Amino acid sequence: MSDVRVLPTIHERHIDEAATIWAAATAARDGGTEIAPLRLARPLIQAVLDSAPRSLLLVALDAARVVGFAAVGPAPADASTAEIRYLGVAPDGWGRGVGRQLLRAAPAHLAAAGFVRAELDVYVDNPRAVRLYESAGWLPHGGPTPHPRNGRLEQRYRLDW
Repeated sequence: MSDVRVLPTIHERHIDEAATIWAAATAARDGGTEIAPLRLARPLIQAVLDSAPRSLLLVALDAARVVGFAAVGPAPADASTAEIRYLGVAPDGWGRGVGRQLLRAAPAHLAAAGFVRAELDVYVDNPRAVRLYESAGWLPHGGPTPHPRNGRLEQRYRLDW
């Protein structure tokens, strides 16, 4: 996917596509057979975008199709830190470098929005995501903690620029 472009967006269609990707990727990651409908997935992404004026949606576009995204808002405890709340790649794009391109492009877009670092949480039992973040230079920050809703262990990662 060398023709993928990463850019910030507020287009409603892109928000819907990001939410659809999130639902499909979450189901595929967790081995689920049911993909959440857009009416349930979209509010998750929209809530991040509505959480603060500096929140943004980065999309990875292959031609005009969204193939990956990152929904980002300021960290609750530190407005200089961007918190990537959702990052997803369409399952048919897994292993094709879309996530890596999103992570490479994100610091420039986030710095332009006034952030000095970024953080994200990843399930420790998601080795593909852990490898992706670590290979992109993200470092563990603190120790694993249980997710507040499902109890699965999450590790916080940080990237400074």
